[in-house]
Amino acid sequence: MSFTQKHLDAVEAAIARGEKVVRYTDRTVEYRTIDELLKAREEIRTSLISAAGPRSRVVRLTHGGKGL
Repeated sequence: MSFTQKHLDAVEAAIARGEKVVRYTDRTVEYRTIDELLKAREEIRTSLISAAGPRSRVVRLTHGGKGL
């Protein structure tokens, strides 16, 4: 399934309210436990991060010595 930011927002809102039911625009999902809901949140986050593509890297070099 392709997740969107709206899916993540709905899951996080349910977690904040302490509910196990998540309502999307066209359907409702009821999780058995809060732990299952937290796992779903991590799966959605992972999916969104991987869909965004590779992150750019920043390398910072520092020198703490006196030099020559």
